[in-house]
Amino acid sequence: MLVNYSFFITSNACYFALASVLGAPTLRAKMHIHKPKTSEGTTVSSYLDLIEEKRSIISAKQEWSAINAEYAVRMDLQNRFKTGLEIAQYTADIMRRDMAAYDADSSKYTQSLGCWHGFVAQQVMMSVKKHQKTTDRSYIYLSGWMVAALRSQFGPLPDQSMHEKTTVSGLIEEIYTFLKQADARELRHIFVELDEARANGGDTDSIIQQIDNYETHVVPIIADIDAGFGNEEATYLLAKRMIEAGACAIQIENQVSDAKQCGHQAGKVTVPHEDFVSKINAVRYAFLELGIDNGIIVARTDSLGAGLTQKVPVSIQAGDLGSKYNDFLDTEVVTDVADLKDGDITIRVNGELAKPKRLDNGLYAFKDDTGFDRVVLDCITSLEHGADLLWIETEKPNVEQIAAMVNAVREVRPEAKLVYNNSPSFNWTLKFREQVYEEMKAAGQDVSAYPDPAEDPMGLMDVAIDATELAAAADQLVNTFQADAAREAGIFHHLITLPTYHTAALSTDVLSEGYFGDLGMLAYVRDVQRQEIRKELASVKHQDLAGSNVGDDHKEYFLGEKALLAGGAANTMNQF
Repeated sequence: MLVNYSFFITSNACYFALASVLGAPTLRAKMHIHKPKTSEGTTVSSYLDLIEEKRSIISAKQEWSAINAEYAVRMDLQNRFKTGLEIAQYTADIMRRDMAAYDADSSKYTQSLGCWHGFVAQQVMMSVKKHQKTTDRSYIYLSGWMVAALRSQFGPLPDQSMHEKTTVSGLIEEIYTFLKQADARELRHIFVELDEARANGGDTDSIIQQIDNYETHVVPIIADIDAGFGNEEATYLLAKRMIEAGACAIQIENQVSDAKQCGHQAGKVTVPHEDFVSKINAVRYAFLELGIDNGIIVARTDSLGAGLTQKVPVSIQAGDLGSKYNDFLDTEVVTDVADLKDGDITIRVNGELAKPKRLDNGLYAFKDDTGFDRVVLDCITSLEHGADLLWIETEKPNVEQIAAMVNAVREVRPEAKLVYNNSPSFNWTLKFREQVYEEMKAAGQDVSAYPDPAEDPMGLMDVAIDATELAAAADQLVNTFQADAAREAGIFHHLITLPTYHTAALSTDVLSEGYFGDLGMLAYVRDVQRQEIRKELASVKHQDLAGSNVGDDHKEYFLGEKALLAGGAANTMNQF
């Protein structure tokens, strides 16, 4: 009997039905080639059955006699995701499963690295799969900062939403193109192994099982839409483009769109809740319109470090969102209207007439030390209006600080969990050494051998500190930060926003120093190529990684023995 196979799960009901049968740990590896049961209850081999199904289609057309059914199936499997929406649905299902797993067990947190090019993302996921033997709970982060700094047609830009809007959606599509190409390459190697086993009388069953249980490199992307790049309509239109490119999770922040700043710089201006909620709604409408009903919205608040707001919201009655927002404004009670100057604005706050502090640029200031409470209100409001995950931008990586805010949110919304920026803008070494110093001092330990951060702010960075007990304790905290924060501070997803920006700079510096210096070609051979070979990186066979051998296969499919192939005896890749 022929079985009609579905390569993608587009229904949540279907997904959870499968999850109950296969179990969450194994579902991911079997998402594409299912092994359904026949009416007799026997399990069939997907790969072999698909060949038979394709053969029946081809045999109905006499003119297609030159088409090989198995080759057609292989090409199909090497390009399983036909559209970005299929990717968005597949990865949204994964993220929802992972979120449920984290809710049940906080050790099941997820992680990602920020990538600014498709090749970089490909290498990240190939490395993850190579070393961890799975891509489970591993994502890709698309950073607006890196798009601005590295992918804008204007050239390098600060993180202020000045780059072209569609660059983000274009990068999502590019990343998935490279991840799919990684699948095509790896599957090709398995197909070659299968052909060789057939030719030599080897075990083919185990190889076919590899094909049937193949785990794709395609993983969720959390994509940064900054502050929405304009009004609600602009946010909706861009969100659609991002989802169509494959994004299942869109991160949006509560800064004002036309004055957006990097989260770790000064001058941040937030918007009233009603403005932010309208953009959350816009993103949700985009997901629903495109059929990704379980798409994920990450609501980011920059309120902890933002001291300014764009405008004073309208309050209809005491206790509404506008009123709560206005309570945070830095105001001066007006006792005599005669004291007001032309152009002064007044509002009623807690029954009193008050004048908000307004800067010369027209922006309004918040009271000092209100960041914590504003963050909590932002997070609760976002969850109450359809956000799925939260992002709290902090000035340092401190588990206790993050936990205090998350726990306050969870008093109202127990399901609250974070996407957290393990930012390269933090001096991780210094901040954790400061933390350990203060902990040692509070415990009554002798810290006289260490520089006092209050007197020498950079003293703990001295190389002489590296071999000390304090440094070892700090490094241990860094080592366990992800697990500790997932357990204590509700962090579901850890990401590093800009890591590959820094790794590209560092590795290029190492190579350039030696190559243009005394080492000459040895700098490349010793520090790059030899390491690639010994680490068995796919990049050492760069022709294969770039798709040359896949292209040769296609030529043989199309032209047979007459095909002009690139992978012959003269190919220097045979040296590796």
